Amino acid sequence: MPRHLALVTVVVDSYAPAIDFYVRRLGFDLREDTPLGDGKRWVVVAPPGAATGLLLAEAADRGQRERVGDQTGGRVALFLHTDDFARDHARLLAAGVAFEEEPRYEPYGTVAVFRDLYGNRWDLLEPAPRR
Repeated sequence: MPRHLALVTVVVDSYAPAIDFYVRRLGFDLREDTPLGDGKRWVVVAPPGAATGLLLAEAADRGQRERVGDQTGGRVALFLHTDDFARDHARLLAAGVAFEEEPRYEPYGTVAVFRDLYGNRWDLLEPAPRR
């Protein structure tokens, strides 16, 4: 199997609201939720059909709790690609996802920044056709 990026960890404050947000609001699939003991779980969510998923990791100590929602120092952390920006933007708005801006058109595609439940910044992005 060729190498590929399988998972990206997102530190969350609690499993239940994180799963609810990513599954109900963003429309991701819950791919795995396996108890590991001592209250820890292996929780993986991902957009339907995506190769890469998010590992939702509940903060285990003060240092991790301080990073919840700001894992990249305020920069956009994650990029959710779509083949239909208007459809997915409307669906996310209807699900209560908070966008920071109106959609904008850039040389690389149509994009708008939104925040997840914890304040991590995401791009919803429909890439421009390759030339």
